[in-house]
Amino acid sequence: MVSVVLVHGIFNHVRGAVPDVAAEAKVNEFRPKLAEGLAKARFAGPVPEVAVAYYADLLRVQLPEQAQDSGGEDTFGSLSPALQAAAVEWLAAAGAPVPADAQNAVLKPLRQLLGWLVDERGPRLVGAMREQTVRRVERAVVTSLREIEAYTTWPDRRLLVRERIRQVIRRERPRVVVAHSLGSLVTYETLHTYPDLEVELLITVGSPLRVPSLVRRLDPSLRSGRGAKPSGVKRWVNIADVGDVIAVPPKLSDVFDVDHEETCDVGWGVHGLGSYLSQGLAAAASAPYLR
Repeated sequence: MVSVVLVHGIFNHVRGAVPDVAAEAKVNEFRPKLAEGLAKARFAGPVPEVAVAYYADLLRVQLPEQAQDSGGEDTFGSLSPALQAAAVEWLAAAGAPVPADAQNAVLKPLRQLLGWLVDERGPRLVGAMREQTVRRVERAVVTSLREIEAYTTWPDRRLLVRERIRQVIRRERPRVVVAHSLGSLVTYETLHTYPDLEVELLITVGSPLRVPSLVRRLDPSLRSGRGAKPSGVKRWVNIADVGDVIAVPPKLSDVFDVDHEETCDVGWGVHGLGSYLSQGLAAAASAPYLR
């Protein structure tokens, strides 16, 4: 048994490692970040034991529409037309000035929309710094779209990912589950699928659960425009960084039965789980459950 189970998001595939080894590598990466956050939250106890529910290996099979080899690129231009349209919808949800005509919106340069977001939502950047930020956020959106597509397109894969998450939570029986990025989607669905899994505190960080293309694929789907809290979860806290374009719109409580929400401002384009853990809000929310 451990106190905290982490469910990772994008950018966490450990190349060449079997799942157990990859999960342990992620524990070694993320536990020190949680320790940083707990220190900021003035937590007096020892750093809790942590387990990582690792599933990135299950999303590596190429999808049919990506069969024409993109050369491993993670740019908007490497996406299929359907995923480019989803990217436009995603950036519109983040506040980009997308034209009302959907067909024209797809034709509008995606990087231009993303550049507008970078200029409007964060500190003024110029030159190489601005280009690096746009590129980093573009890569995060493209990777998120591909992994959401990989998870939701083939039912067998969806079941395999849920089963991987279920096994870890059932084995470890944690008091706290922290689900990041795409991990918030797979955890939400897993906890609904297996209502016998009981979690005292679910913390979602950097969650894209309100991204339109994702909402349409949720299982269970929304009822009367609302998403229920899984029955085995006692409390749900959501944390989103104001500069995290993956967590758009940031307030899940407008759609989901979230008990409490917090926003932070780590810096523009920040999305990694390590950043959320070390920032302190997730640790502060966890602290009462770790004593």
